[in-house]
Amino acid sequence: MTDQQVVRPAAIGGFPEWLPQVRIVEQHWLDLIRAGFERYGLCSVETPSVESLDALMAKGETSQEVYTLRRLQEDADDRSDARLGLHFDLTVPFARYVAQHFNELVFPFKRYQIQRVWRGERAQEGRFREFTQCDIDVINVDQVPLHFDAELPRIVHDVMTSLDLPAWTLNVNNRKVLQGFYQGLDIDDPLEVIRTVDKIDKIGVSGVGELLSKKVGLSDRQIGACMELAGLRGTDAKVVEDITAIGVRSELLSEGLDELAFVMDSLGDLPRGSVVADLSIARGLDYYTGTVYEGKFTDWPTYGSICSGGRYENLAGSFIRRSLPGIGLSIGLTRIFAKLLAEGLLETGPSSPGDVLVVVPNDEQRGAAAEAAGRLRGRGLNVELYHQPDKVAKQVRYASRKGIPFVWFPPFAPGRPHEVKDLATGEQVVSDVETWRRP
Repeated sequence: MTDQQVVRPAAIGGFPEWLPQVRIVEQHWLDLIRAGFERYGLCSVETPSVESLDALMAKGETSQEVYTLRRLQEDADDRSDARLGLHFDLTVPFARYVAQHFNELVFPFKRYQIQRVWRGERAQEGRFREFTQCDIDVINVDQVPLHFDAELPRIVHDVMTSLDLPAWTLNVNNRKVLQGFYQGLDIDDPLEVIRTVDKIDKIGVSGVGELLSKKVGLSDRQIGACMELAGLRGTDAKVVEDITAIGVRSELLSEGLDELAFVMDSLGDLPRGSVVADLSIARGLDYYTGTVYEGKFTDWPTYGSICSGGRYENLAGSFIRRSLPGIGLSIGLTRIFAKLLAEGLLETGPSSPGDVLVVVPNDEQRGAAAEAAGRLRGRGLNVELYHQPDKVAKQVRYASRKGIPFVWFPPFAPGRPHEVKDLATGEQVVSDVETWRRP
């Protein structure tokens, strides 16, 4: 093969891939996340990787992020793939799923969904074009009890605590507080202000203030009140008193403050500081209508959110003429995982899930080795049978390099016993395939 025929291997930016010793840790995390979700009674859902573009566009301004499908050798007379795109999140597919299976589901419908998603973004730290999201949502007919506004962050807190992450905080706000506050200031377009304030992490207080003045047309008094609100933080429901003290009043604001107080009170038993009422959190997407969430690493405040979500009133209404409000939270698994790996904080595992490597002594004993491997597997162990009768030292070295902790030696000659070696201690003892247990 000439150099011109060789395709040089290279990673594609924004599409992460892990070596086996890293992937095995990611799979362990996925197992912990699934188990944590199921402890709260959430059921698993998986939807196709593609949705119709009409469905994907139903959520709002996302057209620039969507990867569309096109076959390399497409038929000019067959345009069936032309209106399909890869899903950019799991919320829209979930809304479509609920509408499609409405008569078969039990409400309130509580689900978790762990899948890859794709976004046509510029690859950079914390932003990927392909990544795994772990979503939980509750959707119901007509009304979702406020109870779930507190239960969902509790679920996420429990799950993320099980991953033993560096310090992080779940920041909580309420869109009714923001919108009602802005209405109380006689602002004509509260949603535009919400979208602008949501940029405070990216462009800072002065940058947001400038946009509110030049783009939205707010007065200095209005901008000052908006910035005062955005600067408030609190670890309990007393933050409501601080908001009230600013002196702005509206009916919607009062409703939002009651909801925010309920969430903070309900989560008051969690470690102090793990949940913070942060009035700068806006979540710029228009479909959020109540409680909103955004999780951040404490030591990396400029790093992207590691979990986020909120309450929405009628996302599924794009697909069915029923009122189906919901609330959801998403864990950005790939963003979290990649950051810990880059910071050297991820303890990688072995490059094999094997408990035991069975040695092949020679061609004559291959059958005995295969039988021993089969019997060990039958007892629930992960067992790899070495592929050829190499020198024993080479086979043992192979197990060591892959992180397989035990090496099994079948009889090298008739009448000899089985033996097992613990590579961590170097101890090798006589054993039996029917009784041996991994220490």
